[in-house]
Parts: sequence; structure tokens; C-alpha cells
Amino acid sequence: MPAEQKAAAIRQLSNEDAQRLLYDWSFWARPEQVAPEGDWFVWLLRSGRGFGKTRTGAEWVIGRAQAGFKRIALVGQTKADLRDTMIELGESGIMRISPPWFRPEFQPSKRRLMWPNGAVAVLYSGDEPDQLRGPQHDSAWVDELAKFKYPEDTWSNLLFGMRIGSKPQIVVTTTPRPIPLIKRLIADRNTVDMQRSSYDNIDNLSPVYVREVLEPMAGTRLGRQEIDGAILDDTPGALWKRTIIEAGRVRRAPAELKRIVVAVDPAATSGQESAETGIIVAGLGQDGHGYVLDDRTVRASPAEWAAQAVSAYYRAKADRIVAEANNGGEMVEATIRTVDANISFKLVWASRGKQTRAEPISALYEQGKIHHVGMFAELEDQMCSWVPGETSPDRMDALVWAMTELVQGGRTVAF
Repeated sequence: MPAEQKAAAIRQLSNEDAQRLLYDWSFWARPEQVAPEGDWFVWLLRSGRGFGKTRTGAEWVIGRAQAGFKRIALVGQTKADLRDTMIELGESGIMRISPPWFRPEFQPSKRRLMWPNGAVAVLYSGDEPDQLRGPQHDSAWVDELAKFKYPEDTWSNLLFGMRIGSKPQIVVTTTPRPIPLIKRLIADRNTVDMQRSSYDNIDNLSPVYVREVLEPMAGTRLGRQEIDGAILDDTPGALWKRTIIEAGRVRRAPAELKRIVVAVDPAATSGQESAETGIIVAGLGQDGHGYVLDDRTVRASPAEWAAQAVSAYYRAKADRIVAEANNGGEMVEATIRTVDANISFKLVWASRGKQTRAEPISALYEQGKIHHVGMFAELEDQMCSWVPGETSPDRMDALVWAMTELVQGGRTVAF
């Protein structure tokens, strides 16, 4: 219908019918947000930010529950992502968009949603893949799979449980990254692969967001991934390659580590427009190899990133915090010691260029002497896209400081 005719028809509806229309996703959804026809097992919706993929996944889950599917898995990157994005707080979360007459009860302590008709959705975190060992499901929504710390383990455990009913199905909504699992899903004949752009949803996006976020990124290599949902290959000239990182990836760090450090690359400013403060936790094994254990990077004020670094120090039982002094000098140490005056701390000053510092660490990756314990999507994106001569990113800088301290004994820096 033309817009005026449609508006006139809506005005003639009763209050009850108008409310039902308000919650009728088939009426409001764009065609690409509706589940595809056919006998598919996985619907992979890879799209740019702001496309509406979270709303699409949440509406699909509600539709499955209404259709009588009883055992649904909700799999998010972390517990916080499950609660904040998929379930409760996000604008497109299940609790916010469910119709009043079919709103589930959220039981956080039991990690589940309960619908009035008896359908149950159980929550699982991508950083705890063993949660999925054993449970059975007939439906699953996996959000931001490409960012999971343990994507392979989480996915394989989920697949073993997809054994209820005659038509079990999985919806994956994610901003893509060129990890092996995503590439396999795209190639699988039982997957419906749908690549969509942020601009598909431009009518519902803030003009400020379009102007300040999308437009500056449009036409760039990163924009192809973050806006167009494309799978990017390695950047020509980058010091790191994804195949090398993948070859060295491990599920667990050694039981005994000789040293553990927290490396901090502080942002020069704070605020929404500032760079992030890179915070990487890494260890040195008895085999002399380096192990990346955690990425606690934040965009925050000095007091907040210092608290994050100290928290990571105690959580990992580290023996030292190593921080770059080029941005702020002794103020960095003062900020850390404001949080904990007795912490073991080392201030490092770069005596050589970033490429000179990064190249030996890149070589250690090629020699198979540095391993990522799980996947760190944002860190690996920075590593595999940075080309010498460009401004180096925060997480990667913190990684270089950590491995320089652990594996090279600080030989590329002066004090």
C-alpha cells in the first residue's frame, strides 16, 4: 500500500488489533530480516553494525517459541552480552520486544527464559563452551560468533545438542571476521549465507551515527567488514597473518607459567572520542614460549583504566604491570599507584620505532613461539591490519610490550 493508504487503514483498526499489528514482525520487518524459506540448518546473517541483526535474531527466537519449539539455546559472547544485548537491556532484546501477552519470565539464577506456553530458552556463554555439553535443543540463536573466545569448541558442543525435533535450526547473527569457522559455514551447503550492509537500515539510524561513524568509514577496508559485512583477507604488508596466529592458537595455557605480566598502552586522552587503553595479560611458559591470556582493553578515564589494569593483575596473579611512558611519562605510574601503591610496576620508554619493536615479536609468531589462549577478535584484527608506517593501535602495542618483557627480556626498550 502507499504510505497514506496504509496509515488510513491502521487508524481504522480496533485497539486490540492495532496492538497486535504493533508486535507483528512479519509486517514491520524488512525482507532480509525474515527467515529464508527452504530446508536450511544454519542461517548466517553477517552484516554491518546498525543493520538490525540483533532484532532479527530476537524476533526469530520469539517466533520459534510461539510456533511450539520448546528447547531453545541462546548463545552470546559473554554473560554480560547475553543479558545486556540479547535478553534484557538492549533496545532489541527479547524482553523489550516481546508482545505483552507472550512475554517470557527471565530467571537469571537458572540462566533461562520461560514462555507462557512452556517454551524454554537456556543461556550459554561463548567463553564457557563446556556449558553446552549435554543439553539438547531444537533451536538456537548465536550472536557475534566471530568474536567468541572459543568459537570452535562452542560451535561443536552446540551442534551435538541440536537433536530434538524434525527441523532443528540455528540462526547466527554476527559482524564477520575471517576465522576458519565462519569460512566453513559460508561454504556449507546447509547454510543460508546472507551478507547485508548497515545502510539497509539507514532510515532507522541516527543521522549523527551515519555522519560520524558510517560515512568516515565508508569506502575503507575496515568499512567493508564493519559496514558491508564482508570477509576480509590479510592486509598486504601487515606484520601478522591470521593463518600464523591460528596455527599457534591453544585451548589452555600451561599449568605452570614462569611469569605473568599485564601490559598497558595508555591512551593520551579520555572520553568517547579517545583511543582505547590497551591492556593485555600474557605469560611466559616453562618452554620459553609466550601465551596471550586475556585482553582487558577499555576506553575509559585514567582512573578507570588503571583500576582495570590492577584488577587484571590480581585476577591473573601477575608479577608485574608494564606500562608505556611515552604518553604521560611518570603520570602513568602515579595513576596506577593511586589504585594500588604497592603493586609491582615497570615503566618502559620506547627507544626505537614501533616497527622495530614489533618485528621481533612478529618473528616469534612465525617461529611458533607465541600462542593465543582462545581467540581475541579485536586484538587479532589490529595485528593483521596494521602496516608499518601507520599509527599503531592500542591493543597491538600492549601486546608488543608484554612479549618484549616476557620473551625478549625487554631488550628492545631503554629505561
